[in-house]
Amino acid sequence: MIKKIGIAILIGILSTYVILLSCNKVIKKAAENRTYWSVENIPKNRVGLVLGTSNRLVGGGPNPYYTNRIKATLELYKAGKIDYVLVSGDNSTQYYNEPTVFKKDLIKGGVPSEKIFLDYAGFRTLDSMVRAKYIFGLDSVTIISQKFHNERAIYIAEQKGLFAIGYNAEDLSIKHGLKVQIREYFARVKVFIDLALNTQPKFFGDKIEIK
Repeated sequence: MIKKIGIAILIGILSTYVILLSCNKVIKKAAENRTYWSVENIPKNRVGLVLGTSNRLVGGGPNPYYTNRIKATLELYKAGKIDYVLVSGDNSTQYYNEPTVFKKDLIKGGVPSEKIFLDYAGFRTLDSMVRAKYIFGLDSVTIISQKFHNERAIYIAEQKGLFAIGYNAEDLSIKHGLKVQIREYFARVKVFIDLALNTQPKFFGDKIEIK
């Protein structure tokens, strides 16, 4: 009996490992040659979509994922590789508002207020991609986040009929970003579950034209 349980556990572990690797491989393949590190090489898009995250870590310190996304967005705008910025993030409570915080720092960095549009219902990457197409009317977009996040977003966008490329914000080292990297493997499995279940954004709402 104990031997059978041990075999079942081993099969479960191996199956999970195979699923994680398979989902990761499909997403990486779909985003191959569609993310860029160089602002000189990336094609121009009318709109850059920066994916939200908190500007602070749990301990209160600055979040480097946030800081690096701000920096990357400013690089694209100042290089003329995007004309508008769409900030998509979580605004689930009156005390937590990712898009507004992003906007304030982008304005400080030199992006005019009228060039920034906010999506307050980007609770998940899936929500951000679907809403970019159906609420903000985009056919193509430059996604701004860390490479691992860009890859997943590009795959979701492709499945939803939105052509996307990614501009990679600076990432963290394995030592400092290991927890996020591990979580990303499971997030990629969730992508396929959402697609199979035809999961929809939490909110849709009225259409907003970026102009």
